[in-house]
Parts: sequence; structure tokens; C-alpha cells
Amino acid sequence: ECEKTFTSTADGPKNGSFKSPYIENYENYSRQCIYTFQAAENERVQLWFTSFDLRGTPPDCVREYLDIYAEVQHKDQSLIETPFGGRYCSRKMPLKRVSLYQILVISFHTNFQELFETAFEGFYEFIDASPYTVGTPIPNQICSFLIHSEHKREGSFMTPTYPGVYPKNLQCSYSFIGRKGQRVRIEFIDFDLFYGGEHCPFDYVKVYDGLTTNDPLIYNICGQKRNFAIYSSAESLLVQFSTLKRTADGQNRGFSAWFEFSERFVNLGFIGKADGEHIKGTECDQKILSRKESNGTVYSPNYPFLYHSNTVCKYYIYGLQDDNHLEKVRLEFEKFEIPVPTSDLNECVNASVKIFLTGESLEEPDYVFCGTETPPPPVVSDGPVLVMVFSSGTSQGSGFKGRYSFETDYRVPGTPDPPGCRFKYESSGAKSGEFNSPRYPSSYPASTRCEYVFIGNPGEQIEIVFEHFKFKAELVKGAGYNDACKEDYIKITEVYPSGREQTIGVYCTISAPGPFLSNIGVQSVKILLETDAYGQASGFSASYNFLPVQNILGDCGENITNLSNGVIVSPQYPQPYPSQRQVCNWYITVKPRHKILLYFENFLIEGQMDERGCPAAVVRVWRDFNQPPLEMCGNENELTNETRELISATDMLKISKKSVGSTGFKAVWTEIKDEQTCDMYKCPKSGYCISQDLKCNGISNCGHYDKADEVNCIANQWLTQRVKAIFLAGIHVKKVNEMMMFAMIAVGLVLFVIVFASLCHRKRKRRRRPNISSQFEVTRCKQTYNLPPPGTPPYLSVESV
Repeated sequence: ECEKTFTSTADGPKNGSFKSPYIENYENYSRQCIYTFQAAENERVQLWFTSFDLRGTPPDCVREYLDIYAEVQHKDQSLIETPFGGRYCSRKMPLKRVSLYQILVISFHTNFQELFETAFEGFYEFIDASPYTVGTPIPNQICSFLIHSEHKREGSFMTPTYPGVYPKNLQCSYSFIGRKGQRVRIEFIDFDLFYGGEHCPFDYVKVYDGLTTNDPLIYNICGQKRNFAIYSSAESLLVQFSTLKRTADGQNRGFSAWFEFSERFVNLGFIGKADGEHIKGTECDQKILSRKESNGTVYSPNYPFLYHSNTVCKYYIYGLQDDNHLEKVRLEFEKFEIPVPTSDLNECVNASVKIFLTGESLEEPDYVFCGTETPPPPVVSDGPVLVMVFSSGTSQGSGFKGRYSFETDYRVPGTPDPPGCRFKYESSGAKSGEFNSPRYPSSYPASTRCEYVFIGNPGEQIEIVFEHFKFKAELVKGAGYNDACKEDYIKITEVYPSGREQTIGVYCTISAPGPFLSNIGVQSVKILLETDAYGQASGFSASYNFLPVQNILGDCGENITNLSNGVIVSPQYPQPYPSQRQVCNWYITVKPRHKILLYFENFLIEGQMDERGCPAAVVRVWRDFNQPPLEMCGNENELTNETRELISATDMLKISKKSVGSTGFKAVWTEIKDEQTCDMYKCPKSGYCISQDLKCNGISNCGHYDKADEVNCIANQWLTQRVKAIFLAGIHVKKVNEMMMFAMIAVGLVLFVIVFASLCHRKRKRRRRPNISSQFEVTRCKQTYNLPPPGTPPYLSVESV
């Protein structure tokens, strides 16, 4: 009752059922029942359970369990010497088993008092063993075979116990040997191996493109897959199946596959004609790798002869993509003949060439081409990869010949203007837009030179604003402007119609250029980006606008002439200037052989010179119209000796302001004599030579660090300066009659004499003279003198977005 044997005989049944025995074990002895399944020669045993409920507890399964032995070589072999196939209890039902040889044994153990026949049930079957033998067996090997095409051109092969759980510690090989001109195709219909990770370190199938393990490895596979095919490149192929020796319970069934030798598989010679490389394991897929801006030709299979029907070939074309290179792919067909059946309403369903511009997915093509009339238009990839899929369907034609080329992909919006990294932005094309450094927001490449050219129409100015700015600069400490920029940088240049170029500035590190508006008369602006061979950063992003030409003074500027000093303030100072886009230009002109001293008493403009530059607002000062201006923002504590106090190179100076809203600035300017001898007032500390009339005028004209001209001033000088202030204010008034002006001066002098005499006579205590700087600022009117020509930059300019 407890020991059972199921034997296959010539006239006996080839299948049947089994179930657990009924046992009474009131003494609680340990009972063992062995069921032996014995197949005939050239047969295997296949066994599976339909119900299973043992009272042992996993993982140890004490008291009641069932052991399986599927690798018994002969009936007299001890189970102790037989490889163990697994122990099962509880309701964990064993998976289907197929014996490796002719015998399969299950051993049941219990020490419970009673066992019912419903503990487990199942079926067995004696199956034909011939499917497990394919080709010529290799001697002394359990499951290794040589398969020759002259003996069998196609057929199935499988792991030695498929569809049952495969044994542990097993090594099998299948060597497929064809004739010259043939190729081998194997298709895994069902594939189920233990998955131990991406590199399959435990159980695996390895496929080699040849007969030895020294040949190229096509695949190293594990896990679960369905219906995937592998092709050899030539007439031979090697498949290795290996399982690890381990104690863990096996639950995987191995694989079932189909092989075929054939001469009709695609001849790979069409790949060799180009720079492509056959992708091992595929019928005719190829990859083409860039050799840096290289080019070449691709062909359909068997070109220029008719291609075979029911063929699918993929072309993977890869441009360079690394820290220093990014390419895109251009593909243009020279010959194209893929016939379409006249009855086919959707003309490209049967046979076609599909183009995928990104290579990320092969589900939705960007283009589908077919027909015989004209070649398709050129296509350009969106990134470094272009994939082309040729499907012949049931048609036959001569196919195609295409030309590919790899082009550097700068990822810069704009119109490319080859050669090299050059982009053009014309007002006739778009009045506004964006541009950026190559590959932004990724790092720009090393050893790169890019040029951005902006071309406006007559009567327009070009505005450029930078939103992001970060360049590699290991050698720069602090602000990155002009001479400090030795590594990666950009340079902004105005180009005049005559061809003369004027540099606005050179910028690097994180010192973003301030908002920029081209000078009147400038129709072209050029931005040059240059990087060295070491290191990268994210670069920049910026926007541009072509704007109608504005007043040369901008929104709030002034043209100042025939004065020896003055105060310039931002709009609404000391209140914050309006929070809107403003451009103000101040032009200052003094007498010949004189220069202009300018210093800032107060200064607060958006930005930080050392931290992020001046992207939103900037003050620019042109000391020399032939040199780039000084560029400033931040607060007065950030001003350096070079930027706090400035001296013009000639008798002209320009200040420009472009801003969006902050406290602003207050600047003092003074005419100084540009000679070694001083016949006027010489400032004792700074050494500047200024007009004697500027002494005690309520403004420190000797400079930011020298207040000597405002020391020891007496009260009667207040009257003098009062009259001078009235006089200075008067000369700003537009269209004043010259005779009336002289009359007012005379009256002022008379009043001065009378008041002075009266004060001296009465010997009253002198009153403290009030500060007139604010009066000076309030009463000044804009000048009516001729402005500099449009091509001349102002001395002081403030600009903002």
C-alpha cells in the first residue's frame, strides 16, 4: 500500500494517476512511502500534481513532506547518491517534472497518526524521449549535441527536462553546423530560466556566433522571454545551457526552441559595402557609428538587385554624444524603389521605410516612405540617433541607396550659418526670440568657438538680455569682465555699417552681462563664445528683441555741455526708480584739453558683480569711446577703486543706465584740466586741477576721497554760490534771450554787493550756509546743445529690463 511502482510496458498504459496512501500510524512512527515511475527505453517520465496539502511547515517541513528525485540513472541507485530534486510540504504544490533518464521517484514521509488519500494527487505519463535528442550526441555528455544541416535543416530542441523543472548543476551544448553560404536561425518559443541579475551569474543560456566560446558572444540570457529569434552571421552557431549547483528549490522549466539552416536569409554583404557593422544575432540589422562629422552610404539588402520578401532590417545610426561632442544625423536618399501593390489603399502598409528621428521608441515613426516615383525628402534626427526600419513585406524591388552624414548638433535656436558653430538672427525673420550656448542646459563642449550674429533693419536697435550665465573659470577670482577672462567667455561687439566694430565687453564666470541695447546706427550685433580645452559649465541662455529706434538720450538721459560740474541721478532718486524697462543715456562734453572726473556718492543697482553679474540692471561708463565700457551693479560697497571714481580719456564721456527698479544712484562729475601745471584750484589730496569757481559750491569736486574744496567755506560764499546756482540753472532754460540773460546777471551782482555791504556793516553773526546740491539737481534743465552723432556712445549709460 505504501510502496508503489509504475512501470511502462509495451502493452501497458502510458499514463495514469497517483495519490497519497491511507496510513494508520497510531504509534507515531516515522513512515516513508516511495513511489517509483519506471519508463521504457527511449522514454521519459512526466509527472504533475493536481492537489497537494501536507501538514509539514516550510522551510524545514518536519513531520510530513514529499521529496522528488528526477535524476535517477537506474533502478538500483540509492536515493542518497541521487541528486536531490526538492522537498515540499504545506500547500506548496511542486511544479511539473520530467525525468532526466528513465526513472523518477517521489518519497513521502510522515509521523502523524493518520494519513488520508487526499494529501496529494497527481498524474504521470511516459513520454517519447526522442525530442530531447537532437542531432548527434557528444559522447560522455548528458545533453550536448552536434546538429549538421545535411542531416536536418530544421527542427526543435529543448532543455533536457522541458517542460518540467530543469536540474541543477547541468551543462548542455548545442552546436549547429551548416554549409558555406548558409546561416542559422534559432527561435526561442518558450524561455524560462532563473533570473539572477542583468549579467545572469547563475543559470544562463549563452549564444556564440561560431562553434567555440572564443567566437563572438551574441547573447547571455536568463529570466523569462517569449518568441525571440537569433541569427548567426555565417554557417555555424553554438548554444550553451548552464545551471548552478545550489540548494535552493528550482522552479524554472528551461526553454523550447526551433532551429533552421537556410540560404535565403539575408546576405550580409550589403552591410560590408558601407561603414556599417552587423548587429550580432539579428538577420540584417546594422549600426553605423560616427567618426566625427563623417559620412557614408546605406543600402537595402541585396542592392541593387531585388530584395527578398518578408524581410525586416533595422539601421541604427549613432552620432557622437559625450562631454565634448554632440551630433545629429542627416539622411538623404539617392535611389528609392519600393513598389506598392495597386490594390493597396493605404500605400505604405505592405512595404516601407520607416524613419524614427529620436531612436527612443520604435512604435510611432516620424516618417513612412514607399513608392518608386521620386526619392523621399532629406530627414534630420532630433538628437544623436536616427533609426531606419526597412520592411519588404510581400513586394520585391531594387530597394534604396541613401547618403548619411553626421553634423555637429549645437542645440542652438536660430538659423545655422555654416561653416562651424555660427547662427544668424535677422529682424526680417523674427522680431524676438531666444538663443543659448551649445547644448544648453547641458554643459557646452570644450574647444568650441560659436558666433551669434543679430541683424536689424534700418531704424531699429537690438536688445539682448541674459537669463542664465555660468562659465568655467578656474583662474578668475571675483568678477569676470574683460581682461580677467582668460578661459571660457563671451564677447559682445557692435558692428557699424562701415564695418567698424566696437567691443561692449567680455564676460566670464558667473558675471552675467547687463541688459544691452545697441547704439543708434548699429544694425548688427555679434556675440562670440570661446571655450578652451579644459572643463565645461552650463553656459548661458538669453533673449533678443529688435526694437524701433529710441531717442538717443533714452527715457531719462541728458546731453550736458558748457558746464564745469554737475550731479547726475537716476529717475526719482532717492526714491526707487520705476519698476519698468528704462534706458537712460547721459552725454557729457567739456572744454578741449580737459577731462571729466566722475564718482558715485550713492549706488544701489540690482545685481552683484562677484555673485551673479548684472543680468537685470546695469550702469555702463565709457571713459574711452574706443574701449569697452565699465559695467557696474550692486551696492556702493561693491564698487572698487576703479569703478567708484573714474576719469575720462578725452573731453567726452557717456553714462548709460538700463534697469527695472531699485534705489538707483547719485553721481558727481567735474571738469578737470589735463595739464601738468595748474593755474586754477589744485586739489591737495587727489591732485586734480579744477575751476577756482568750484571751491565752496556745496559739491565735492575734488573727488570721492578729497573734500578739500568744501573745507573752511565762509557764509558770504553762500551768496556767491547762490547766484552761481541761479546762473547755472538759467543757462539750462531753452530759448532765453541773450540780452535778458546779461541783465539778470547784472541785477544779481548788484544784489550781491548790497547784501554783502549790509552784512558787513551790521556785523551780524553769519548764518550757516544751506546745502545746495539738491537744489542744483532740481533746477537743472536738459540742454539744448547739439547731441553727439548717432554712432557715438554716451559716456554714462544705465540699462535694465
